[in-house]
Amino acid sequence: MDNLSDNELMMLAKNGSEEAFAIVVDRHKVGITGFIFRMLGNQEDAVDLAQESFVRVFIAIGRYRDDHAFSTYLYRIASNLAISELRKRKRRRLVSLTWLRGGDDSNDEYDAPIASDDAGPENDVIDEERRRIIEKAILSLPEKYRAPVILRDINDLSYEEIAEALGLGIGTTKSRISRGRGILREKLAEYITVSADGKEN
Repeated sequence: MDNLSDNELMMLAKNGSEEAFAIVVDRHKVGITGFIFRMLGNQEDAVDLAQESFVRVFIAIGRYRDDHAFSTYLYRIASNLAISELRKRKRRRLVSLTWLRGGDDSNDEYDAPIASDDAGPENDVIDEERRRIIEKAILSLPEKYRAPVILRDINDLSYEEIAEALGLGIGTTKSRISRGRGILREKLAEYITVSADGKEN
């Protein structure tokens, strides 16, 4: 069954195949858990809500349709659970991103990571400090920008997939991602120096 698509597996699961559903869970559990962790900043909560996401998929499996990507269906459930938890706790966290120097990703061409290419313990300390600064800046990113940015830059979903997962229009999706990145760049501007050759110092 491993060579079947998600939708094919889900239709088998809909007809009672526990093995098919287990394969779907195994394919997506790491990505979903990572996504929720980046939304909440707590591994235990991420594991719990990832499990809850799959439970909800299973409970509603009788109504599942294969006319859309399973991943967007799953991420919509997971994002709703994570956002609901965020609103209860009003906590925010995200890992460092691999773009920050400016411009947009209209061609999906990101700038180089903020981390130094040089190896060694001293640079490890510097990179960890930069990561901490980035995480601190992202703590204040408005909620409506957080999920689109994570789904695009961390989970590598397309704009179309993100729009479907979050129930947004494609224009709104692109706008929120662009605005979220812009906010982060503004917050991090004082910490990031770009030299003339385009490398961070």
